[in-house]
Order: sequence, then C-alpha cells, then structure tokens
Amino acid sequence: MSEQLSPMMRQYKQIKAQYPDTILFYRLGDFYEMFFEDALLASRELDLTLTGRDCGLPERAPMCGVPFHSYETYVSRLVEKGYKVAICEQMEDPATAKGLVKRDIIRVITPGTVVEDSMLEEGRNNYLCAVCKEKDDTAAGLCFVDVSTGELRLTRVEGDSLDIRIIGELARFQPAEALLNVWSASDPTLTRFLSNRIRCRVEIDEDDCFDLASCEATVTRHFGKPLADLKVANGSCELGALGAVLAYLYKTKRTGLSGINRVEIYTDSQYMRLDLSTRASLELTETMRSRSQKGSLIRILDRTRTAMGRRLIRTWLEQPLLNPAAILARQNGVEELLGDPVNRGELSNAMSGVYDLERLMSRVLGGSVTPRELRALSDTVAHLPDIRGRIALCRSAILDETYKQIDELTDVRQLIDEAIVDEPPMTLKEGGVIRPGYSEEIDSLRDDLQDGHGFILRIENAEKERTGIKNLRVKYSKVFGYCIEVTNSAKHLVPEDRYIRKQTLVNGERYITEELKETEARVLGAKDRLERLERDLFDKIRTAVSEQLVRIQRTAAAVARLDVLCSFAQSADENRYVRPALNVDGRITIINGRHPVVEQLIDTPFVPNDTHLDPTGDRCAIITGPNMAGKSTYMRQVALITLMAQAGSFVPAESADIGIVDAIFTRVGASDDLSGGQSTFMVEMSEVANILESATKDSLLIFDEIGRGTSTFDGMAIARSVLEYVCNRKKLGAKTLFATHYHELTELEGQLEGVRNYNTTVKKRGEEITFLRRVVPGPADGSYGVDVARLAGIPADVVARARQILHALEAGETLAVPRAAARKGERQEEPSALTDHAAALLLDELKIMDVNTLTPIEAMAKLHEMSQRAKEL
Repeated sequence: MSEQLSPMMRQYKQIKAQYPDTILFYRLGDFYEMFFEDALLASRELDLTLTGRDCGLPERAPMCGVPFHSYETYVSRLVEKGYKVAICEQMEDPATAKGLVKRDIIRVITPGTVVEDSMLEEGRNNYLCAVCKEKDDTAAGLCFVDVSTGELRLTRVEGDSLDIRIIGELARFQPAEALLNVWSASDPTLTRFLSNRIRCRVEIDEDDCFDLASCEATVTRHFGKPLADLKVANGSCELGALGAVLAYLYKTKRTGLSGINRVEIYTDSQYMRLDLSTRASLELTETMRSRSQKGSLIRILDRTRTAMGRRLIRTWLEQPLLNPAAILARQNGVEELLGDPVNRGELSNAMSGVYDLERLMSRVLGGSVTPRELRALSDTVAHLPDIRGRIALCRSAILDETYKQIDELTDVRQLIDEAIVDEPPMTLKEGGVIRPGYSEEIDSLRDDLQDGHGFILRIENAEKERTGIKNLRVKYSKVFGYCIEVTNSAKHLVPEDRYIRKQTLVNGERYITEELKETEARVLGAKDRLERLERDLFDKIRTAVSEQLVRIQRTAAAVARLDVLCSFAQSADENRYVRPALNVDGRITIINGRHPVVEQLIDTPFVPNDTHLDPTGDRCAIITGPNMAGKSTYMRQVALITLMAQAGSFVPAESADIGIVDAIFTRVGASDDLSGGQSTFMVEMSEVANILESATKDSLLIFDEIGRGTSTFDGMAIARSVLEYVCNRKKLGAKTLFATHYHELTELEGQLEGVRNYNTTVKKRGEEITFLRRVVPGPADGSYGVDVARLAGIPADVVARARQILHALEAGETLAVPRAAARKGERQEEPSALTDHAAALLLDELKIMDVNTLTPIEAMAKLHEMSQRAKEL
C-alpha cells in the first residue's frame, strides 16, 4: 500500500511511524494538518471539520487541520485530555526547496513537558515524574522535574509501607505525567492513584529508559559530572528515575534542557507529610466543592507580586518544614518585614514589575523566546537594584542571604538595551527588532531598502510622465515580483520597445523593464539579507543571555523567596496574625485561635477558641455537640494553624506554641469511589486504615465522625476501638481531635489515659437554638439533631414526629407505627393486644437471630416464613 501513496503521504507515514503514540501535527503551508486515524481522532476531540485529500489510494485520506499561528490552543486541549502531540515542521523554505519539502519533528508535547505559557498555570509548577521501583519492593527512586523552570528534585523511599510512602510523595508534587518502570507499573494501587486520584498521565516504560547502564550514560552526559559529584549512587533506583526523566525529555523536547543543571536531593523526613485526602479536606489550594482558589488557604495568604513567588508560596504551604531552624529563619524574615511596612510596600511595588524569569529562561534556552520577552527581561533587571538596595541593611539571615543572591545583572540589561528596540514587534519575522546604531550593516540595509522603495515610487511617477498613462501602477506579486500594471484601455500607449509583457489580467496587462528588474533585485536582496542578519543577531543576543543562566536562576530564586516572605508579612499585618513559638516536645497550645479562611468569609465576628494538646498529658480531645455548631471548623483551624506555623507563616491567634508535627492526617466528610468499587463506608475505613498505618506519635490526627456509614453498634465499636488505639502510647499516642455524635464515647474520659472531653456550646430557648461556637471542657448535653433538621427546612410534621420518636427512644418505650387516616365513611380499627404480642415475638426473634450462621437457602426460607407471619398481623 505504501508504494501507492503520493510522495508527501509516504513522508507523512514515515514520520508517523517514528511516533506512533502521538497525534502528528504535519506542517503544510499555514496549517498543521492531520491525516488518517489522527484526523478522525482530532476532529472528534477538537470538533474540527473532517475533509479529505488525494493520497494515491483509491479513497481520499481523512484530513483536518488547524492554523499554525494558533496551534497552541488546540494542542492544549489535546494535552489536557491526556494525548501526546508531535509537531512536524518544514525544515526548509518551500519557495526554494527542490522537490518535496524536508520535514521533521521539532518536539513532542506531553502533559509533563509543556513549556508554552498558554498551556501552563502561572502560579503552579508542572511536574514530570519518574518512579523506579526495585524488583523486591524494598525501595523506590522518584524524580520530579519542571521543564518550564529547570527545577529537578530526586529522592529515595524505602522501608515498610513502601506504596503509601510513594503515594505520599506523588501527592506532594501531583505531577501531570508519570513514567513508570515495569515494577511500578505492575502495582495497581499506584497506577490507580495516578490515573484516578490526581488525574496524571501514565507512561509505561517500553523503550527500556530505566536501564541503569543507559541511565548512567545519560546522567553523566547531561550534567557533565560523574555520579559521585551528583551524590547519586551507581546502580540505584534513584539513578533509574533520574536517567529515565532525562531520557524522556531528550526524546520529546530535544533542545533547551541545559536549564536543568542541578539535582536537588531531598528526603521525605524534611517535610510534613500530607496525604491527598488531608490536602483536599484542609482546602490548602482549592475548595472541595467548587475546586476554585476562592475559599482556600492560599487565597488568604497569597499577596505575592511575581509568578515565581506564586509558585513558591504554593510549595511552602504544600510542603511545611520539620526543621525548627529553617522555620525560625523564615519567621525572622517575616517579622523583620512586618515591622517595616513602608519598605515592605516599596519592595512589593518593585517586584510587581518582575517578569517570570524562570520560565523565560526556559524559552531562551529552547530558542522560542520572542523579542518582547527579551525586552521584558531587561525591564525586570531594571528593578533589581532597587529591590536589592531595600534589603541591604536587613539583619535576619534569610534576608541577608537573599541580598547576596540577587545579582543586578547590569551587563544583561545593557546588552538588551543596546541591541533591542524599546517596543519590539511580537515576532522576529515582522522585522524592526534591532535598535538603530547597533549594527552598521543592518542600518545600511535598511537605508537601501528605504531608498529602493522610494526608487520604485520614482520609477512609477517617471513612467506615468513618459507614457502618459495616468493610472499606471507599479505593484509587487509573490510570483512575478515588481511589475508595471496597465489597464486594457491604455494598452495602446505602452512603449513596446521598453516594456516586456509578463502576465495578462482580466482588465489589463503586467509588464517589466530592465530598470525595474535591477531595482527589484536590489530591494528584495536587501530585504532578505536584512531578515537573515536580524535573525542571526537576535540569536547571538539570545545565546549571550543564555550564558548567564546560573546568575539569572539564582536571582530568580532569591526574588521568589523575598516575594513570599513579603506576602506572609502582608497577610499577617492585614489579618492580625502573631508569630508562633516552636517547641520540640510536641505540645500544641493555641490561645484564641481562629480559622484563617472562615473568618474572612463570614459577616459576623469569628468566635476564637483555645487548644491544648500534650503528648504526655491530654493528647486526645473528644469533641461533641450538634452539627453546624463549629466542630469541623475548630478542628480544621487547629490543623491549619499548625501547618502555617511550620511553613514559616504567622498564625491567626492571640498566641500559639506549636510542637513540630511530622504529619497531619484528616478523616473528614463522606465520599465514595464508585469507579474503584468502593462505597462511602469503604472509603472511610480505607482512609482510617491509612492513617493508623502511617501516623506516628508526632502526628496530628483529625477524625470527624468515624463509623457513621454503618449500623449504630458497629459504628460506635469501630470509633471506640480507633480512639483507644490512637490514644495508647504503646501503640500510637498521637495528638488527636476526635469529633463524634456517639455520646457513649465521652465515658472514656477518666477511663482512658490522655482523653479529655470538649463540646461546642449551644443556647436553647424553647425550640429555638443558638450556636455559640465556643469549645469548652465537658461533654455535650445532646446532639440537637432534630433542631438542626428544623433549621435546615425539614417539614414541620416530620420534625414533630421525629421529636415523638426521640422521646420514646429516650424513655425506652416501644414504638408504634401510626395508622393511616381512615377514609371517609370507614371505621378505623385499633390494634389488638394479641397483634401487639405477635409483633413483639417477631421482633424478639429477629433480635436474637444470628444471620452469619445461616446458609443462603436457610436465610431465604426464614425470611419467607417471617414475611408471611408479618402479613397476618
């Protein structure tokens, strides 16, 4: 069949065969075209019109396309859906090419290798990840890289609960794309988490990119250093992850990877552990209901002025520190900036003019930077002396270090200012990029071009005068170049000895002259040389800027850090936050703590509350009280205050003394996983199991209503057993906030060491209740569930009946089902004593029946028998 294809289609098929798992964007003139199965797929996913093209076969090839100047919009939609897109570009000018235009893949765009601004979220990193599990499941290497910024982080996890620890790291970074070696890919828990929970594209290793010998060669070649200098062990799973990531990037991006010039090796013991459920329930970066930033913690704390700062503050909140010295260093910087609001304001204003240096340098290295972006780099550098000068006298170590790391980059700014015009065009192709006076040759060519255009105009005027043809025009055509155009009505005035007929039109003729051809050669030659020279000079400037990569990266990191510290100080100033004290003995003491988000969203004053948790004393608080009274808000605010403190932020409280916690775990709310075959209760129990397996004595646990998804006795038994386990210092002994409606659990105070009862207070007058939202010692005197149902709008007769049932249950009375009202003219009979006795016997029989000992047939027979007896009542 391939022999029958046209030459162009054979070329298409050959290129497609090299990248069979991609959608091939094949450049044809001003469009990227797709053919055959790619066309069918793209037309469906992008809602494009499907056409056809002759291809040498009896049937036309399916075809659809998108304009090349707006291709990013379409590629972005495909990448979001999880597809890979290969960009096939024309490698030579079609106008000068002999035969079929040469084409090749310039890059493959995947979710984890995107660098285009239009496809990236400004305030969020976009990670590509590799997971390299060892065959015996004893350890795994994980590598995370953000191609758009050059950040690369590498870690090794090992020991017990390996899958949980791997998933914990994936939850920390939430990559857009993950590469898995064969041992990782064979783990259904891992692949399901990636695909379903964080919606990550999974790439299974089929090209042996995890081969350790190949990985060593790739890593040493890329960094130009031996493995020992990189502190990566030869033959390790970390080497496999690092090598696989780099191999994949070379395969897909091909150029511009020199920005990945440093390996940051970290351990999971450096950061607080936050599993995906905890991140979601605490709403750190988005709300659970709407998945928007409004109503999240980051929306309250983020006052950053740069894209780099917005990414970094997200990282700090998602990866709180465990090292007290590092936390104190951040707090010292925040405190110093908080104490100087004038200087802080000026710093923020200066940083608002700072461009995204990290992602800009990625495009500089990749050769895709535009003239306007280089100009933006110069405008950014212009702010650096002011920024650096304003922190020159700061005393805190973190600000002093920031001062030293900010390079004013005067030479970079000077180069760009001298070479690039103040307001360059959007693209290099438009011309006029190089500043007059920078290149004598360019200035000369521009003069020639300007003179040539003027000369052509003079030729037109002279020919009008010479021939007497008043409507004669000199026009330019891509096919024939400059021509003299004369209408049919004036053809008899054309001097045939000087004019050479070139083209016949409907309304006239086109001619050339020797003088016009000489001028054309001069003008067009100057134009081509000018375009080529401007392009070459721009590339030289871009290369010179790229050679300052390390200085610019270091400056970008320092400005981002300063931006976040200013943001923390600004939010502390606006929201009345205080500096938390830190301790290493595990105590959490918060006086008049507030929920940082809720207090901003309500119209009434927020009611603050105290918290006292001590691993050697009252480490477990059982919190009872009605729904809507503030139990969940209170528990979340304790978790958020702790998290903010360890991120280096000040906190919403009158005072706070925070013991470093190694992890926060939450079990909040009801949800199911129907696609994974798990009910709401199963999800709840799975999350509880994960907490009990992963938590340590230094963790903070938040349990909100355990066991509500099953029968009362089962649920209460599970809740009590979990409570006993987490409180027991020999088993776990973690600091715990435990909200429950099982009032029977409040009996544990005084029986179980470390347990203390608290309740959310309510004021009741008749049937009216008021939530006071104060958390005070002691158990609640009731759940007030019927009252809350009334407030929620349950019909009055349903509420009234609920009260009757509640009073009967509390009094231990037998419930009677009310009879339906008799129809008009009918007599309603009262139940006889005999009927009541028979019903009681049937109920007693049900209570003592052990269904676990019955076979299915026996159970069905028994059910049928009891059903018949019930009908006779």
